[in-house]
This record gives sequence, structure tokens and C-alpha cells, in this order.
Amino acid sequence: MAFTQLSPSQVERYSRHLIMPSVGSNGQRALINSKVLIIGAGGLGSPVALYLALAGVGNIGIVDFDTVDLSNLQRQILHSDQDVGKRKVESAKETLEAHNPEVKVTLHEEPINSSNAFEIMENYDVIINGADNFATRYLANDAAYLLNKPLVDGAILIFDGQATTYIPGKGCYRCIFPEPPPPGEVPSCAEAGVIGALPGLVGSIQALETIKIILEIGETLSGRMLLIEALNMEFREIKIRQNPNCKLCGNNPEVTELIDYEVFCGISVGH
Repeated sequence: MAFTQLSPSQVERYSRHLIMPSVGSNGQRALINSKVLIIGAGGLGSPVALYLALAGVGNIGIVDFDTVDLSNLQRQILHSDQDVGKRKVESAKETLEAHNPEVKVTLHEEPINSSNAFEIMENYDVIINGADNFATRYLANDAAYLLNKPLVDGAILIFDGQATTYIPGKGCYRCIFPEPPPPGEVPSCAEAGVIGALPGLVGSIQALETIKIILEIGETLSGRMLLIEALNMEFREIKIRQNPNCKLCGNNPEVTELIDYEVFCGISVGH
């Protein structure tokens, strides 16, 4: 049953939203009634989850199967020193509920793959990708498109970041990158590093995109990719056009169901 009335404590908690004509009480109720899935409780997932919880998104799902490592704390603000060794989803839930106890946090403590992606994603309104590997990025893209759900995507490495929003029917990740790069060509954050504040910037952009989608306001990054070069603080955009030859969303799609994305990305079994 949809939530319809704000309590006095909610009126106070969300007062800065309620005085905004573009949000107001109707928008706040929309946020409270929304369901958002975040893939990854790491560098990007941390600021996304925190800001969506603070904004009053009523149902937040988190997919992650990793544990908190000391090296995570340089950038993953969902977790603290006392969480080292703890499951990231559990640490995330505790942090979000400490900030906003009214938010329902659903935990999916498992690797997301082609066998469970539809089941995990189908009950959410917006999908957010914070994963740092190509297999999950293609999986999230394909599953979100096939489920007709918006996907808010982000990526970070060293001092560079990017963010975009894919709306079904208006282009997808495969339109830009039909094939993954050869294994090892693009280093991971664990291999090349990332400045700790950068995921806060990109994750905040992803949170804003999600809020705009839920409220149906403003202009999202659909059809655009925002590129951030933080070392020189340069922001630029590239246009994303739907590729008529795209194997997923083009005129003659070949990808009509989820595939083995580790094989697709050249990741050997047991890697």
C-alpha cells in the first residue's frame, strides 16, 4: 500500500524538500514510495545510498557479497573502522538506518549474475550501477533494458569519472561500447588506484539523477555522458545516440536474454 501522508517528524526531516516547488509534499511522498536498487556497496554505492536514504527514498536494495577491508575506508563512506571484516551489506544497512531509521533496506548478499538478475531487479523502480567490473556493467545494462527500467551508471578510476543515465528506448551502454575491452587493458581501481573524494562526486551525481527520475523533474543525463577530469576539474559531455545496429536495443536485436557475462568479457572461470 502506497504511503500517502507525512508525519510531523517527516515534515520536519524533509522540510528543505517540502519548501521546494519542484519537490513539495507530492514529490516527497513519491520518494518515500520509491524503490531503488544499488549494485555495489563500495566507492560509488556509498554516497548514492547515503544521499538517497537522507532524501527519504523509502526502499533501498543493496547488492554486494564482499566484506569490508581496511583499504576500502579511504573512499567507501558507508563503512568505518569498526566494520572491517563485516559483510558490506550489513555495514551499509546499519549506516543507512542510523541516518534515517524510516528507510527500509533490503539486502541481496550474493553476486548478481544472469541467473538471478531479473529476480533481484524486477521489484525496483530505478537501477543504479556502482560495480567496478565490465561483466557486471554489461549485465546491469542488459537486464535493466530487458526489464524496461532506467539505469543510472557511473565509473571512476584514478582522477577520472563518468556518469550517465540510460532510459530504455533512448540508447544503452552497448550503443557506445558494443564489445568489452580485452582483459587487462583497462586497470581496476585496485590496480591503478582512485582518489578517495572522486566517488563522492560521481556517486552524488548518480543520486541526483535517481531523484530526478523519481520526481520526473529536470533533465537527466539520458543521451549524454558526463566526463569528469578531477585533477584539472574539467567537466565535459559527449552525446549518446541510440545505435540502430546495437545488439540489445537496435533495430534487429540479437541479445534478447541474459548471457554469461564473464565469458563475454573474457574472464576465465574461477578467476
